[in-house]
Amino acid sequence: MVKRKFETAAAEPRSPYGAATRTFQVAEDIIPIAELKAKLSEVVRSLDARPRPLVITLNGKPAAVVMSPREYDQLVYRQHVLSSIADGLADAAAGNVSTSDEVLARLKTRYGIADKRKRR
Repeated sequence: MVKRKFETAAAEPRSPYGAATRTFQVAEDIIPIAELKAKLSEVVRSLDARPRPLVITLNGKPAAVVMSPREYDQLVYRQHVLSSIADGLADAAAGNVSTSDEVLARLKTRYGIADKRKRR
């Protein structure tokens, strides 16, 4: 059996900013469940250093994905942002928009802000 470390591959491509890319690496990112059982504490300790999730196989087929809590939080946040953008675009397409003057008037009403601008 090939001995593997559960870390970023040394030859893994880097972005212009020096961080490892998120390209899926078959040799590094897939392990059978039996290997996970044998090396569970090592795998869990190394999750935070991994730039990508780890795919666990059962009978040669993908069965689970394991990732660090930080990676999971980033994934959830990214999904929330994309969902919010999609909702905003759908509202705009449906005509559910307000002018800046309407928004300003609602904010002033909601927060009791007096109009300090001098009208000419």
